[in-house]
Amino acid sequence: MEKTSIEQLAAIKHFLKQSSNFSEIPVEKIRNEMNNTAAAMQMNTDIIVQEVVIGNLFGEWITPANLTVDVNKVILYFHGGGFIAGTCAFYRDLTARIANSSGVKVLVIEYRLAPEHSYPAANEDCLIAYRWLLENGYSAANILFGGDSVGGSLALMTLLSLREQGETLPAGAFLISPHTDLVHLDGESYTTRSELDPTGSLEGNRRILNTYLGSSTDDILLLSPLRMNLSGLPDLFIQVGDHEVLLSDSTRFTDQARAAGVAVTLEVWDQMWSVFHFLAYMLPEAQQAIDHIGHFVKKKLP
Repeated sequence: MEKTSIEQLAAIKHFLKQSSNFSEIPVEKIRNEMNNTAAAMQMNTDIIVQEVVIGNLFGEWITPANLTVDVNKVILYFHGGGFIAGTCAFYRDLTARIANSSGVKVLVIEYRLAPEHSYPAANEDCLIAYRWLLENGYSAANILFGGDSVGGSLALMTLLSLREQGETLPAGAFLISPHTDLVHLDGESYTTRSELDPTGSLEGNRRILNTYLGSSTDDILLLSPLRMNLSGLPDLFIQVGDHEVLLSDSTRFTDQARAAGVAVTLEVWDQMWSVFHFLAYMLPEAQQAIDHIGHFVKKKLP
């Protein structure tokens, strides 16, 4: 696949840098901009979208329309958005591409958002969605978790919560630019990639932690999977950009997980930033990364 030129990448990053300042933008403005972007997105004609309600949670099934899929297999996808934003509609294109690349249907849920719902609301909702799948006849061996940014964090935290409670774990998980330590925020790439990353920053991630915690005094060790015992987790597939501040979150977590006996595949994408997959409609590398996710899913859910 032909690579994007350095000039094109520079132009894209400049635009993202000028239009992104997550640490200062009001919550409602972020949500409104996401809603406006979702409304302007061209609908994928190669997927079937079905709404679903799980308790008090809204969700969407994303099913490839032109592929034969095994109805018993599913990707449970947790979206990003800093715990304060994110909808099924905004993630429809990304999850549609994942569904088509993997040949597996995707369930996206809208967990409760901060600051209205602080920790551990989002974590609880992810557990509810997984248990709902089990209660409705899906085998854990036929379920994969997926998530980006804080959604990647939620995928890890859900795995760790299930392990701690002695519940059956899914077949594996793929994580796109995950936060693996939201508490300490001490990865070296916060410094070394601060000028390269067009979308992420130390200040923005401090806001994520503070907003999600609110006034909670609960034990927050779970918000730092990097600092936890990782033994017993299923196979993991991680993608991260070489130019993002979360790079060391992924590399350090990979080392820790492997030391604990977990099978981890880590891909570091040259010159890319957090969840560059969103630009798959114009960025060849983004679609290639999604195709790699598809290969992982096919391997784990053969």
